[in-house]
Amino acid sequence: MSEEKNLKTINPATGKTIDTYDLMSNAEMEQAIKDCHQAFLKWKAKPAEERAEVIKNIGKKLAEHKQELSKLMTSEMGKLLSQGEQEVDLCSGICDYTAENGPESLQDEERELPEGGKGYITYSPLGVIYGIQPWNFPSYQVVRYSIANLMAGNGVLLKHAENVTGSALMLEKIYQEAGLPENLFKVLLISHDQSNDVIENDLIRGVTLTGSPKAGKVIGEKAGAALKKSVLELGSNDAYIVLEDADIDLAVKTCVQGRIYNNGETCVAAKRFIVVDEVYEDFKKAFVEQMSNIKAGDPTSDDSEIGPMARKDLREELHEQVEESVKKGAKILCGGKIPEGDGYFYPATVLDELKPGMPAYDDELFGPVASLIRAEDADDAMRIANDSRFGLGGGIFSKDEEKAKDLAKYHFDTGMVFINSFGLAKPNMPFGGVKDSGYGREHGTFGLHEFVNVKAVMLA
Repeated sequence: MSEEKNLKTINPATGKTIDTYDLMSNAEMEQAIKDCHQAFLKWKAKPAEERAEVIKNIGKKLAEHKQELSKLMTSEMGKLLSQGEQEVDLCSGICDYTAENGPESLQDEERELPEGGKGYITYSPLGVIYGIQPWNFPSYQVVRYSIANLMAGNGVLLKHAENVTGSALMLEKIYQEAGLPENLFKVLLISHDQSNDVIENDLIRGVTLTGSPKAGKVIGEKAGAALKKSVLELGSNDAYIVLEDADIDLAVKTCVQGRIYNNGETCVAAKRFIVVDEVYEDFKKAFVEQMSNIKAGDPTSDDSEIGPMARKDLREELHEQVEESVKKGAKILCGGKIPEGDGYFYPATVLDELKPGMPAYDDELFGPVASLIRAEDADDAMRIANDSRFGLGGGIFSKDEEKAKDLAKYHFDTGMVFINSFGLAKPNMPFGGVKDSGYGREHGTFGLHEFVNVKAVMLA
């Protein structure tokens, strides 16, 4: 993020500047925080059912603006236009689910006290919640935390990634058009240094970040120092395990899609493919063939299967990880070279013969690069999958669903597991991870209860 006096958005398919935006002054930033707090004081007094009506209307307005918003996301960060449309559909779905289920999940809960008398538990709004969000899903990342907090009765501030500033401002406009009170959801156009001041501001009651583990450590420490709760959704190198009884055709097709979706720039994407020895060669042959045929191109074209990476520096970092892995003994089975021409494109790439100590084995490769790893059997595959500092998601391919469920429930050390499938997020299922992938949960009642005061009231 630039520490200059303006923010810049660049089309990654062309490398050309889209727009520039002035940074807020410190005084403007502080006023925005105060205004959000004042809006919160009125919003929290509204019945949950009334808040739900506004949330539902936000979902409708997102659907109405789907084409416009999708095109803007594509121009700012390079995702396929069709996948931008899917993203907006998911956002509308989150609004609908939250509006339908939110009021009930926020209802008071009565308790009989052991010594007699009654008590009840109430979920009270906390105040202004500050979200720091990344660029890879410009709308979904914002909707995921903001809708839950608005439903809970909180105010919401957003510091979005610089390269999707236009998308952030469009969301603010859509929220207001849907009837959300002015200043209750506010985009802060600020620098990193200013962001630190926001966290320390007394009117901020919680902080949520989606980003890298490095950023998570910084934000978690700053929030902790200010005695403020935080939710951190960080990176991962999700393992997808292919067992000897897997449907190989299904596994290959699903794993390719899981690796290239959103240009491979997804925290919960399939990244490491751990295949048992018995079917390794069959999987590898089919997987490399399909990855070799993935077409990179204009993200607005129906012919393209992946678009450009979001920024030039991100492509350079990814390529350095590939080259470092090769220096340490990895083998490139397809891709692995930066193409000539405009835009920040990178080909679908497959690496083999990976070992601990290589970036492609240990780290997160945030782009269309797949890591193939051979395992002796199911136990060895699970050992390798868990041999990671990350723990966001993962997958298992097996025709024995009960066995797969057992592995997922008792052995996979992650927050999410997909069986014979690949997925991103479901409005009614918790989203989040463990270890260096962060803590806390979003979606459903889980996200709704992260930033509330769970208050005990006892009567004699």
